[in-house]
Amino acid sequence: MFKKNLNWRLGFRGSSTARRLSVYRLAWTTFFLLLVAGLTACNTVKNMPPANLSEPGWTVLQGQAVWRPKLTAPEIAGDLLVATNLDGRSFIQFTKTPLPIVVGQTTSNSWKIHFVPNNQTFSAPGHPPSKIVWLHLPRDLAGAKPPKFWHFTKKESGTWHLEEHFTGESLEGYLNP
Repeated sequence: MFKKNLNWRLGFRGSSTARRLSVYRLAWTTFFLLLVAGLTACNTVKNMPPANLSEPGWTVLQGQAVWRPKLTAPEIAGDLLVATNLDGRSFIQFTKTPLPIVVGQTTSNSWKIHFVPNNQTFSAPGHPPSKIVWLHLPRDLAGAKPPKFWHFTKKESGTWHLEEHFTGESLEGYLNP
């Protein structure tokens, strides 16, 4: 009785050949899923060296910015530091005195960002995702096209505005050389 109920619950109906095929199918499916999971595992950047802004080749801009993380969130005003290097690296830091809020950097083939209040760090090889506006700001300021769904406006007064209309996230500010 137990064997019959167990076979019915596991889906083993009919002949022993059908049961054997079901076991093989289950084994191959499990193997395939484990293989795919292993090959697509997260490939994070382990040790991105800290940016040394006193090295030659860095252009450092400092100013003020107002960040609204989403439409319903309050605005956060703070100090902004944006640095770019001739080799394609960039560094950004948004600080609400006395603590940094966001610290990020990019290289030609990787990116890393740290949200200090939540103690969250994200990094990966390749280009930064379009959802992380901070890592795209240095390129946008240099005249590159902003990520999809983001709108960048540079005003005559020297201020700039970067906004994503769907989420309401925005970043506005000015920088002095």
